[in-house]
Amino acid sequence: MALIDTVMATLHLVVGGLWTGSVLFFALAVLPTARAGNIRAAAFESVVSRLTMWSRGASLVMFATGGHLAGTRYTADSLLGSGRGHLVLGMLALWFVLTGLVEIGRGRAKDGLAEKKVRTPAEKAAPFYLGAALVAVLLLVDAGLLLN
Repeated sequence: MALIDTVMATLHLVVGGLWTGSVLFFALAVLPTARAGNIRAAAFESVVSRLTMWSRGASLVMFATGGHLAGTRYTADSLLGSGRGHLVLGMLALWFVLTGLVEIGRGRAKDGLAEKKVRTPAEKAAPFYLGAALVAVLLLVDAGLLLN
């Protein structure tokens, strides 16, 4: 394995782990606190903004590193015609869904945060962030299956 392949694989795994972990932490720790009204609107808005910016950056890194890994490890036939290829394509689809859910969650949360409210925006955003958490778990399972 060339050095560039090792760097790409390492970057892909680290960013993917941090991204899925940050979504899970937000959905399971920050969001319930906001839904209960135990966080200030400015703090919640800051965390939502940081998660969104991190998600955007991570999605670009994952697309670039994943594209490199897929391009060097698979052919079109092996991507479309093998179980491992299907896992890779499934992972790509899940990354897009994760990005979309975080973006939609941000949009729902931002609506009420402009009015300095927390509970209502958190409630409106909750289905999307919880969906993102589920997708994050599915991505980790998919990655685990690819390790075999």
